[in-house]
Amino acid sequence: MLLTIDIGNTNLTLGLYEGGKLEAHWRLATDHNRMPDEYGLQFLGVLQNVGKTLTDITGVSLASVVPPLTGRVIQACREYLKQEPLVVDAGIKTGIKIRYEDPRAVGADRVCDAVAVMKLYGGPACVVDFGTATTFNAITKDGEYLGGAITAGINLAAEALFTRAAKLPRIDLQVPPSVIGRNTVHAMQSGLLFGYVSMVEGMVARFRSELGSDMKVIATGGLAEVVAKETKVINFISPWLTLEGLRLIWELNR
Repeated sequence: MLLTIDIGNTNLTLGLYEGGKLEAHWRLATDHNRMPDEYGLQFLGVLQNVGKTLTDITGVSLASVVPPLTGRVIQACREYLKQEPLVVDAGIKTGIKIRYEDPRAVGADRVCDAVAVMKLYGGPACVVDFGTATTFNAITKDGEYLGGAITAGINLAAEALFTRAAKLPRIDLQVPPSVIGRNTVHAMQSGLLFGYVSMVEGMVARFRSELGSDMKVIATGGLAEVVAKETKVINFISPWLTLEGLRLIWELNR
């Protein structure tokens, strides 16, 4: 079985594949203070939860946008899973042409997303990833990653409002009763959720003007389903897109 690991700024996402099928997945909190032993024991724990042991793991595919944690997780894989992980980085086969000015500056998760999109949906495509940051990623019909746009994620914006505005509370992101909030919580929920929905609709229109009218829109990340329910511009919801890309990259480099 293949264990895929996506280390993000907010979540560490794991996927367990058997014969190309995602058998199990987990979304854990990223802890910048956790040591390799703690990560290793955590990996063994989630495997045990689905009745698997380290002897069932035949490979590990890893993407990270948190450099301080990359080495710790690699060490955990070596010592606890007895596997040398394939790390998505410069020099590995992806099947994607990176047209960014500095290809090494493209996040590994964005590369994985592009690989998965070309396999599952084809181009041209815009991938909207709702993570710590909300990113828009442009992929041509020929499988070229052009670049994209990056802005603060919804939860990051919500936390900024709470910490920087004295009278604004910390809220749960839910759909408010109406766009016009009649209290502070509903007003914040409206501004955050519907504000981001409107941003997505506007950015998709701008991307489509450059990529073509046949551009597909794929949403991924932890809040993909929440936002997608409020707009018609998203064609596909794929919350585990990065994990699928990690699996495909693993197969390309075997």
